[in-house]
Formats: sequence, C-alpha cells, structure tokens
Amino acid sequence: MSTALYEAHNLVQRYNGREALNVPHLAIEQGETVFLTGPNGCGKSTLLRLLAFLERPAAGVLRYAGAAEGRKEATLLLQDPYLLHMSVYNNVVLGLKFRYQHAGMRQIFESCMMAAGFEYPWNFADRGPRELSGGERQRVALASRLALRPRVLLLDEPTANVDAASARALALAIQACKADGITVVCATHDPALLRAIEAREIRLGTAWDMDGPV
Repeated sequence: MSTALYEAHNLVQRYNGREALNVPHLAIEQGETVFLTGPNGCGKSTLLRLLAFLERPAAGVLRYAGAAEGRKEATLLLQDPYLLHMSVYNNVVLGLKFRYQHAGMRQIFESCMMAAGFEYPWNFADRGPRELSGGERQRVALASRLALRPRVLLLDEPTANVDAASARALALAIQACKADGITVVCATHDPALLRAIEAREIRLGTAWDMDGPV
C-alpha cells in the first residue's frame, strides 16, 4: 500500500477541449518539498489547482492520504493573491473566524506575520491592502494561509512579482514550513529560490517516466 500523501494516475485536465495537463503518475510524500518547473503553459498552475481540490480532473485519479479529497488540509497561494478590503489583521485571521477558532487570534496573527517576514507585525495590523507594496501583499496572503495551520502549502510563483527583500522573506518562510513538516509544492521559474531550498524538482513537459516528468 502506498504511503504517499498525494498520488495521481493518468491525471488529465482539459479546458474548452484543449488538454492543459497530462500526468501518467505522480507521488508526493508527507513533509516533502517539491518544486514544479517547466515552460509557461506546461500545466504547473493547473496541477496546483488540482492538488488544492479547487478543480476536478477531466480524467484520471487523484488521491490524498488514501482518500478522494483533502481540501480542508491544503491551501493555495496564487501568484497575484487577492486581499479583501479590510485591515491586514482581519485578512490574516479571517479564515480562523470562519472556522470559529477565536482563541489566541492575536498571537496567531503575530507569529504568522513574523513567519512571513514582518519583523514588526503590529506596525501593519491596521493597514489596508492599498497601503502595502506588492511584496507585502504577497506576504500578508501567505500569513493568512499559515494561520490555518495547513498540512499542505501550495505556492504558484510566489517570488515572481516581488522585490528582493520580499523574495528572501518568502524563501525563509518556505524553509520554515519545510522544517515544520508541512508539505510544500511550489511552481516557480526563480533560479534563486531553487538554489536557496533543497527540494525535489519535478519538471513538467511532454515526456514522463514513472519517477516523474523529464
């Protein structure tokens, strides 16, 4: 019996009749950090949405911990995350409120903001999204995901549109997630990020073997 957290067989996704992804076999272990690489249009973002259970595949099987779905344990951070028009504090703890987890929210806000690279979280707590830089918005969005204590963190080009300081902070945050045993799957073109973090690289393309794409 497989011990993989994710296991996919003959996984296919199509949009308007066009095949966007075709994965004969994929396995990701609990606590593993994986980078998805490959040219634009090869299916990295599509695969992340499937792993987040935001879409159903057109064909094939995707299993999570031996079951059909793990949406509540996986969270996806998009390349251009959307923050609600409310304070940074409320953006970060909103998911906790939806889960009726009101205890310790201030402590969770502070720890998750610091994990996302904010040295002084409370200096940002009352700011709105328009008062943040692009890199700060990305890191606030990451803090909101970390607040949910996910088992799986899925990242779509997290350093693509941020400044160098935010890119370094995001790399450190990924390292911390890895150290905490969180399964991380990250789509990226960023060679600096690939060098900074030891991880298995899966290159999406047209040719696959049983160990992954080549």
